[in-house]
Amino acid sequence: MKNSFKATALGIQHLLAMYAGAVIVPLIVGDALGLSATQLTYLVSIDILMCGIATILQIVNNRFFGIGLPVVLGCTFTAVGPMIAIGGEYGVSAIYGAIIVSGLFVIVISQFFGKMVKFFPPVVTGSVVTIIGITLIPVAINNMGGGQGASDFGSLSNVSLAFGTLVFILLVYKFSTGFMRAISILLGLIVGTIVSVFMGKVDFSPVLDASFFHMVQPFYFGMPTFEWSAIVTMILVAMVSLVESTGVYFALGDITNKRISKENLSKGYRAEGIAVLLGGIFNAFPYTTFSQNVGLIQMSGVKSRKIILLTGLMLIMLGFVPKIAAITTIIPEAVLGGAMIAMFGMVVSQGIKMLSKIISDSQENSMIIACSIGMGLGVTVVPEIFAQLPSSFQILTSNGIVAGSVTAIILNIVFNMIPSRKEKLTIVSEQKAA
Repeated sequence: MKNSFKATALGIQHLLAMYAGAVIVPLIVGDALGLSATQLTYLVSIDILMCGIATILQIVNNRFFGIGLPVVLGCTFTAVGPMIAIGGEYGVSAIYGAIIVSGLFVIVISQFFGKMVKFFPPVVTGSVVTIIGITLIPVAINNMGGGQGASDFGSLSNVSLAFGTLVFILLVYKFSTGFMRAISILLGLIVGTIVSVFMGKVDFSPVLDASFFHMVQPFYFGMPTFEWSAIVTMILVAMVSLVESTGVYFALGDITNKRISKENLSKGYRAEGIAVLLGGIFNAFPYTTFSQNVGLIQMSGVKSRKIILLTGLMLIMLGFVPKIAAITTIIPEAVLGGAMIAMFGMVVSQGIKMLSKIISDSQENSMIIACSIGMGLGVTVVPEIFAQLPSSFQILTSNGIVAGSVTAIILNIVFNMIPSRKEKLTIVSEQKAA
């Protein structure tokens, strides 16, 4: 009895550590796409459920998939900006068509991705993450004002709520450690919403109208459609996620004293691909490893996969209860905007952190970063710049994230993978000397 209580408590701790990151993505994307309260409730519910399924897919260890480590999966923040951009241009159906194809792509390349990692060194992944974070900031600012098109946009009450939420998050982050710091965003959303209740800004009808139980259904938002630029975008997102997951796998392998082989990596990538594919089919999100739970394992010292299995089962159970999901949908947009500034800023910060380790290695890296971020931000701000190009080229230029990412990949090949004339002469002289 005592052991089961302890296991449950540890499972809940992992659930709370990832919950804010899990539910904030559907809230942001659903809000940006203009989904109704019912649709948003479904999106949150299915996301929670799929987080559980994706987690269980990874912690198992069979011949075909699963890294077999105590890893928790959630929807990747890297996909937020691209999904909003795709939805705004082509509609919701194109988002899920692109996610399905990207999932299949990951499954196909899982056996070989270890060899493809050389095309995604930190200079590329860091640039991509930075570009994604920068392109998300305008979304946060709009929400801080009350949401684009809101009748009271920029009102004192909305701005006060947004900054009050942000200040609370910063205070919790400053004066707490460990678990409390890990859930500072969640605490900020809760406190901000409570204050909003007293200001008359919370509508409880979505919670009252939501059912206690529902069955999930594939293609809830309609049959998927397939657009090339959307597909390329989500494949790039998937590749960046795989690179990030690889780091998590090795970190957990070190914590659990397990040697990570190429076969283990392939099964881990395949499980992630299956999770992304299912996310597309059930209209959820692409899924990746959550590093905050790795930190929790390190802090607690509890490395058992059974605890993570329990967390996954809890997430699945919660996913069948729309009433719980509906609670998250009543958060006012201004409160959400205050939290978004911290979260999206952290995405930019993470990208800068990745780049800071390699920017001084060479002038070439500096040029790759400068051009890729410049291109990504430029196309985001002035998307019509390449409108006169043939449609086949616009696959790579119509979206700032794709344009910046492709620029980083190509320049990395040119500067870091193709030997320069000087390097060739050095190789030749060394061979002659030998």
